[in-house]
Amino acid sequence: MQFVIIGAGRVGLRTARVLRDEGHEIMLVERDEQRIKRAQNQDFPVIEGDGSREPILEEAGVEDADAVGALTSDLNVNFTACMVGNHHGCRTVMRIDEAYREGIYRKYADQVDEIIHPERLGAIGAKNALLGGTIRAIADIAPSLQVVELTVTDAAPVNGYTLSELHLPADATVLAFGKNNSPLEIPTEDSSLEVGDRLVVLADFDVLSEVRQLLVGETPMEAAANAGSGSSSISTDRDADSDTGGMN
Repeated sequence: MQFVIIGAGRVGLRTARVLRDEGHEIMLVERDEQRIKRAQNQDFPVIEGDGSREPILEEAGVEDADAVGALTSDLNVNFTACMVGNHHGCRTVMRIDEAYREGIYRKYADQVDEIIHPERLGAIGAKNALLGGTIRAIADIAPSLQVVELTVTDAAPVNGYTLSELHLPADATVLAFGKNNSPLEIPTEDSSLEVGDRLVVLADFDVLSEVRQLLVGETPMEAAANAGSGSSSISTDRDADSDTGGMN
């Protein structure tokens, strides 16, 4: 897959490295000379310029890209870049920092494919958002345990259940729950499970396949394969950068 990433600060560059390690093609957009040199020293192609300007993004290959990751610390740059990406049919992922109020978050959430908080999820959280999908690994917290976020699909056996009716394996538990397009919250027993709802689950690797079958609706073969190889390790990335990658 091909990705255009705006911002070559810590979040953008680390996300680019993760994607490149998985065999994807990356083009970075950055205006800061020092960050450009740092990215080029790591053999990344970089377009120098304002990441909110369509001609710059076209030079970066947005017309052929599968997704645009607007990962600067400037909300205006990120949003404008995502709108350009939308125009060219790309999946769009926009960084928003913890300082922004929930109302601002909800305002922008309806106009991009996904919003990320890199202070919470780090580079692999950004990678997962760019790739899309119904399952995202959040963190490996022990050799045999993993926290994963799963999205209920129409194929899930538990679609239509309440959380009180959900019976996960003994070595798995629900940590958080969010209705479709709503923030994650502490789960309550009467919450209903519907398509697009998200659950954060702590599970032993031995039962992760079964959890996937229940909550996502994967076949046993798919779930076993994904549980064994599709769950990326993630270390949280709390050292937020101040990259701009676009307008002053």
